[in-house]
Amino acid sequence: MFLQKLELQGFKSFANKTVLDFPGGIAAVVGPNGSGKSNIADAIRWLLGEREARNLRGGKNDDLIFAGTEKKARMGMATASLYFDNSSGFFPTEFKEVVISRRIDRDGDSKFFLNQSEMRMKDIVDFFAKAKLGARGLNMIGQGESDLILKSTPLERRELIEELLGLKEYLLKKNAASRELKNTFFNLEKARAQLAEIEPHLRSLRRQVSRWTKRDSLAEELRNIENSYYSGRVRKITESLRAFDPEIEKLDKEIDRLKNEEKALEQEFKKIEVSEPKAKKELEALRNKRRELFNKRLVSSAVPAERSKASIPAENDFKSLLKEIRELAEAALSSGLEEDPKSVLKKIVSLIEDMENAAEAQPEVQVVDGKLEEFNRLMDELDEEEKKYQIELDSFNKVFRESLRQVEAKKDEIEELDDKKQQLIFQKDKALFQKSELENQLRSISRKFEDFVGVAADMRMDERTAETRMMRLRAELSSMGDVDEAIVKEAEATEERHEFLSNQIVDLEKASADLKTLLKDLDFKIRNEFNVALKKINDELQSFVKLMFGGGRAELKLEKIRETTKDVLEAAGTLGEVVLNQEEAEEIRPGIEIDVVLPKKKIKGLEVLSGGERSLLSIAILFALISISPPPFLVLDEVDAALDERNARRFGELLKNYAKETQFVIVTHNRATMEAADVLYGVTMGDDGVSRVVSLKLS
Repeated sequence: MFLQKLELQGFKSFANKTVLDFPGGIAAVVGPNGSGKSNIADAIRWLLGEREARNLRGGKNDDLIFAGTEKKARMGMATASLYFDNSSGFFPTEFKEVVISRRIDRDGDSKFFLNQSEMRMKDIVDFFAKAKLGARGLNMIGQGESDLILKSTPLERRELIEELLGLKEYLLKKNAASRELKNTFFNLEKARAQLAEIEPHLRSLRRQVSRWTKRDSLAEELRNIENSYYSGRVRKITESLRAFDPEIEKLDKEIDRLKNEEKALEQEFKKIEVSEPKAKKELEALRNKRRELFNKRLVSSAVPAERSKASIPAENDFKSLLKEIRELAEAALSSGLEEDPKSVLKKIVSLIEDMENAAEAQPEVQVVDGKLEEFNRLMDELDEEEKKYQIELDSFNKVFRESLRQVEAKKDEIEELDDKKQQLIFQKDKALFQKSELENQLRSISRKFEDFVGVAADMRMDERTAETRMMRLRAELSSMGDVDEAIVKEAEATEERHEFLSNQIVDLEKASADLKTLLKDLDFKIRNEFNVALKKINDELQSFVKLMFGGGRAELKLEKIRETTKDVLEAAGTLGEVVLNQEEAEEIRPGIEIDVVLPKKKIKGLEVLSGGERSLLSIAILFALISISPPPFLVLDEVDAALDERNARRFGELLKNYAKETQFVIVTHNRATMEAADVLYGVTMGDDGVSRVVSLKLS
């Protein structure tokens, strides 16, 4: 199956959306006269690129759009789409399904679409030509055209056959090449005439400017030295300036990043700083409490000792011990407990133990002993608590110092990068100053800084030598005086024009030779393939003529070319090929004549055949053609109208035989043709003037 379906909406009598599926084989469209069945064939012809409304049985393009009836309003646009199965790659495109659509509105705007992409009509025609399809070929025989090939002119017959054989693509190329060759010839003659016209004037201009040849040589030398001398300095400054901005930008980004990090570190530092007083205050409170305990201990231990002086055997020893305890306590209190508290306490406890041993027998001293024990317990608790807060404070101090160190380190990083940035800015300003100085220097010799950007330096002398040589060349050029720039410019323009025309002539001569070769190759291919196919067609035609008429013969043959035209062409040679217009070329190209002799008839010629005989002969020729080059599908509109029942059945059998390779869409009234169909589409028209389709698949 190649032709899949046809969709219509607003086209002629098909106002509503109508879809006809083509399952393959033979699809017959039937219906009474005036029902609109031939509009289906017209729609296919329109989609294949038909331009003229009269060839679609209409007077103007508006006639293709549903005109409206009393019961159905007219439509403003007509659309049609033809769907093809391209899985075999028949069409030259990668799409597996090809959809050709066409749309026209009442403003006359007509558009083609290939798979929803808008296309020019010329491109669609070329597209179908490559597939051996066309709007006016033998694959589309409309109503009243059953004897199309008979009533056509010899040249028209040849074109019909060429299209069915797939030669139209090469003919289009040949015609395009002929037109291009003709244009090339005239352009070549025009270029030669223009070249001959300017050459004398160019010789005069060359003589006038010859005296400035040396000046040009000196100016060129000066310019070359300047290019070599200054391009190196320009490149150095340019590269330097080009390098600064990315580095400065990079540093700016890095500084911004570090500043953000610094801000985050400072915020963290402030949080740490705010948390400092709590541990410090707690530790201070503990130290105050410790001092109070020391004072209470000293008071409580001194009173009972005074009361029991008489009973204590070694009074001086007690005084000495108490004195030491007091001194230790005062020293500890006065120093802010800088010394390790444990060491002080250990010494106090040791002295107290000595006192306890000395006054073991005294009851007052044992009262003191109980308080010492309480003192020791409280001191131990304070010691433990102080240790805890001291650890916390030490940890805080460590975090505090580290946070402060990070903030300061980040500031140092920022400062270091900022120093680098300022250094780069200084260097950039220095380079800009150098550029400004160089621009001023170049301005004095009528040159610009930009003249040397990208110029390769090729210094073959040192800078001192180059500077000296440039000064001498400028002085020498100045002494030679000014050149008449108008004459120089005219000479240059004329030289350029002369060179352009010379090159154009060479190109046109080559193009002309290539086009002649292409035309020769295309002409040989078309002529050779056509002649080979024509012989095969005639062999098949004899069989079909005998089948249709029970004997006789028919032959398609090339008509004779008029000798006068042929002689003119041969005498004119290449020039004649170029200047011949299209009409003359068609006269030279032989058309196809038809010789026919029917059985039991002495008369010859197409003009004496009856309507039925003309239809039979046309069918015989058609099937002889498609047997040699079967098209993917054929649309035949009432080509069997003039056949009697016996010949109609022969026609139906032929359709069945060739339906394996070619799809047929037949518009018919003939019962025998209907019986050969695989699917029937019945077209009716209601009182609203709209065509409708009913399908019937025949097994």
